[in-house]
Amino acid sequence: MKGITTKLIGDKGEAQAAKFLQENNLIVIGKNFSSKFGELDLVCQDQEVYVFVEVKYRQSSQFGGAISTISKKKQQKLKLCASFYFQQLGLNEYNTPCRFDVVALQGSLDKPQITWLKNAF
Repeated sequence: MKGITTKLIGDKGEAQAAKFLQENNLIVIGKNFSSKFGELDLVCQDQEVYVFVEVKYRQSSQFGGAISTISKKKQQKLKLCASFYFQQLGLNEYNTPCRFDVVALQGSLDKPQITWLKNAF
């Protein structure tokens, strides 16, 4: 992937993940929501449940694959970011059903192997 920036790879991976999730009946309601706590790659709805999706891409699993890159610290940042997201919408985070999913893409970005972990953390 010579000449392709990390941002372009990330954008393409997120587009692939969004398409996959839509094909599996989720509605994408937001992309790249940023706050001082970090960024939510995709925000979806699965009926009444808000789904915060972390998208990870790796060309190979040589160093553990995409899923292994989501540390406890990263999980905490995503949870804080989701709380901030709810605040921006005027929703109570304790009364609003939500979950955190991971979509891991591996291999060629044109036709990656996709692994979807619901309720990943």
